[in-house]
Amino acid sequence: MEEPHSVNSPRTILSFSKRGRTTTASVSFVDPNDEKSNSGEHGPKPSEVYGFVGSITTVVATAIYLAWAYIPEPWLHSIGIFYYPSRYWALAVPSYAMVIIVLAVIFYIGLNFMSTPLPTSLTTMFDEFSREPSSFLSHMEGDEQPIEPISDLGIDKINVLMFDDAK
Repeated sequence: MEEPHSVNSPRTILSFSKRGRTTTASVSFVDPNDEKSNSGEHGPKPSEVYGFVGSITTVVATAIYLAWAYIPEPWLHSIGIFYYPSRYWALAVPSYAMVIIVLAVIFYIGLNFMSTPLPTSLTTMFDEFSREPSSFLSHMEGDEQPIEPISDLGIDKINVLMFDDAK
């Protein structure tokens, strides 16, 4: 009996036996969603569980926050909730969080500006990995010329190619 996910090839493989039988080549594919192939694993993966618990926790925390921020105090007292933080924090915490995020982005951009060399610095054009073009002149003609070794183009050549309007 063949496997449930096998494909028979139209080509046949000749047997080298004395009987001269032919056999059909087959290719089988493993289905990752097939429960028979995953028999060694039991239950969900830990990352799936953590993701599910994290999403449920986020939804519940958001619902509690919105209820605390928008339900009037007499309604909270009528259902037996007397101890909760001041309503000041309903606006203060998100405001502080947004200011911290904006300052972190500004700090990150400033740190990048400080660690980047000046545009006039030679380190923006040359470093220890720079390769000067070789002065290899070939005496061969036509299509027989070899490919030149890889090298960096000088800034003067780049400027001539990009900004020279005297063509």
